[in-house]
Amino acid sequence: MKKITKAVFPVAGMGTRFLPVTKASPKEMLPVVDTPLIQYAVEEAVAAGITQMVFITGRNKRAIEDHFDKAYELETELAARNKHAMLELVQGILPKHVSCIYVRQTEALGLGHAILCARPVVGNEPFAVILADDLIDGDPPVMKQMVDVYASERCSVLAVQTVAREDTSSYGIVRTESGERGMHRITGIVEKPKPDVAPSTLAVVGRYLLEPEIFGYLDNLTPGAGGEIQLTDGIAAMLNAQRALAYEFQGTRYDCGSKLGYLKANVLYAMRHREIAGEFRDFLGSLDLKK
Repeated sequence: MKKITKAVFPVAGMGTRFLPVTKASPKEMLPVVDTPLIQYAVEEAVAAGITQMVFITGRNKRAIEDHFDKAYELETELAARNKHAMLELVQGILPKHVSCIYVRQTEALGLGHAILCARPVVGNEPFAVILADDLIDGDPPVMKQMVDVYASERCSVLAVQTVAREDTSSYGIVRTESGERGMHRITGIVEKPKPDVAPSTLAVVGRYLLEPEIFGYLDNLTPGAGGEIQLTDGIAAMLNAQRALAYEFQGTRYDCGSKLGYLKANVLYAMRHREIAGEFRDFLGSLDLKK
């Protein structure tokens, strides 16, 4: 059985919902407490046994490459000042057995196009796709859960969660046959349907395990509005020939592509942070929320 060794991170988006901070800084480098979103995503991939990280980048994304690169000057300075804990922290951002590959997406032509940009690197192997602005707190991590599902089911797996029907127009929504253990065979998928026509309330969130045949389906799609190629459309076409599963993961998702979701994540992660949890909880308890 082919193992999942590659994860694709589409990080070329402009992050307009977080302007002005994203004018010069990637949204994927926004910190939740003291760790950027993209690092949480990479750590999730590493926990799933993935060793090759493929970043689909764009302009103004150099900070992502720098984050996972060796920082000689910083490490030398920390060593000279005997700040060994900080040095270990910096050196441990990326495990030594893990490699990073960067592919430039020259035009923002949709998530499907971003996935197509990874084709020369991924080749004929199953692979993961992780959207960093969906921060999912799971034990075990959600991608590890999905890799385990793939090992037993040998087909594409999409992470899903139930959303309010009035919110279906913000997600790709799946139609499924009922299954067991939170796994359902997908019989259809629709991008951002209106609530009154949505086939269900099971929404696809930012985790995918895909068979390599998806590249052929994406390559043959007719681009939609703005010339964009949608991953949802490629998956819909693939369903005619291949089985795919909707997996209701175990964990809590924070939509860090929205300001409210991002702030919620920061508060909840801070409440259990090893350095500040106690004081932060005390601070929250001292607030007069009636003001």
